[in-house]
Amino acid sequence: MKILKKIIPLVLLLAIAAGAYYFYQKSHQVKPEDLYRLDEVTRGDIEQTVSANGTLNPVSLVSVGTQISGIVRKLYVDFNDRVEKDQILLELDSALFNAQITQSQSSVRNNQASVELAIANEKRIRELYSQEFVSKQELDTAVQVLKSAKAQLDSARGLLARDQTNLNFTIIRSPVSGIVVNRVVDVGQTVAASFQTPTLIQIAQDLAKMQIDTSFAEADIGKIKDGQAVKFNVDAFPNRNFEGTVKQVRLNSTNTSNVVTYNVVVSVDNSDLTLLPGMTAYVNIAVSKAEQSLLVPNAALRYKPKVDESASANGDKKQEAGQGEGSKAEGNRAEGGRAEGGKGGERRRNGGGRNRNKSEDLSAGKIYVLRDGKPTRVRVNIGITDGRSTAITARDLAVGDKVIVGELQANGQPQAGGSMRAPRMF
Repeated sequence: MKILKKIIPLVLLLAIAAGAYYFYQKSHQVKPEDLYRLDEVTRGDIEQTVSANGTLNPVSLVSVGTQISGIVRKLYVDFNDRVEKDQILLELDSALFNAQITQSQSSVRNNQASVELAIANEKRIRELYSQEFVSKQELDTAVQVLKSAKAQLDSARGLLARDQTNLNFTIIRSPVSGIVVNRVVDVGQTVAASFQTPTLIQIAQDLAKMQIDTSFAEADIGKIKDGQAVKFNVDAFPNRNFEGTVKQVRLNSTNTSNVVTYNVVVSVDNSDLTLLPGMTAYVNIAVSKAEQSLLVPNAALRYKPKVDESASANGDKKQEAGQGEGSKAEGNRAEGGRAEGGKGGERRRNGGGRNRNKSEDLSAGKIYVLRDGKPTRVRVNIGITDGRSTAITARDLAVGDKVIVGELQANGQPQAGGSMRAPRMF
């Protein structure tokens, strides 16, 4: 009886300890839903776009220069001034050209006098020749002198016309009507027109119509056609969306560090003059659209269990533990792992064969759906994407299904035996 009295309390303590351990395991068992980050399959419209950055420019930007060198004496316009065609923009110092004109005029008068003298001499020699007082050679000489004097007179007149033209060039006029968007000279500055015409003022002919000059990669250029609708925004108005139209896809390519791009011109209506030249435009062109398609997050297509492709028995046992079987006894877990591992290996071999047979099918993909507390692989056909979601087609998926987009534990795998450590939640 004394031994029985000692055994009964011990048995009660063991029963209480076993019960406490059982309830602890039940209360601390990690649910499969707590091991993964999940998202839902939805249905809706999706639009695929290609993007690039560009610069807003006036459709017609005229750079006004000078054909002669000189010092800027007067400025008649400034930034943002509206000008009309043939309006005076600035004047260069004309003192040097006035002096050249005076010199050329003197040369013309001098050569005019020489021509008059040569005409009189030729007339006298011709009369004497008719009376046979001079030889034919003297007459020919007088005619040659007259022709030479006339040629020198024409040359002097040409130099005078050149100097007068240069004098006119000291007054710079606007070739078009528009708005001054840039002025690069000031009063007193010297401009030198040696090998190329220097730019003095830039005039935008019409800011109500602008264009975006942008470059797209060669992988995207095949999807862009003339007339496509374009949406873009600028940093100055981040909450406003603007629209445009593809005006031209230029055939000339640009190769920078082995990256080939093509220039795409987008026409923009700027009737309210909101957009300014030089703004950076972030361009998006819609190239494809799908309506009422099944949509999954892109992360679901990238997700892959770490033990999915393992062929080892340990990897199979880890996969069983990841599917919530860790609460079983050690022997049952080992036996179940071996049995399931054989089936998993067969499935992997079959799946690998299918992948090899369909290696050319770029639209095939797979996602993992949480069903009955276990990740289940579902094969899908991949459609277009907008960068966040992807359109798919699959027979085994429906709206509302939970797809796995990631794992929640720090090491990516649940702990064996039900995970004595609680999972880290984000």
